[in-house]
Amino acid sequence: MAAALRVQVIQAWPRRAEAVMVELPAGATIGDAVAASGLRLDGISGYAIHGERAALASLLRDGDRVELLRPLQADPKEARRRRAAAAKPS
Repeated sequence: MAAALRVQVIQAWPRRAEAVMVELPAGATIGDAVAASGLRLDGISGYAIHGERAALASLLRDGDRVELLRPLQADPKEARRRRAAAAKPS
């Protein structure tokens, strides 16, 4: 009998996050974990394992953290430029 995997599926928004632990059979993929989590997938643009971008078909290992990614709201470089310009003394 194949060993079971325990993985965490997490979805984050500004100032809050929701995490679900799921138990899956060996050989499970990100897609399996997402389906088992029951989390809403509205607005999800990608997936990651421990912060590294991954495909739905990526195999999981015991203890992995699957992250549901949302699209960026602003270009990080442009946001930094705006903050730097606002912080300049007149």
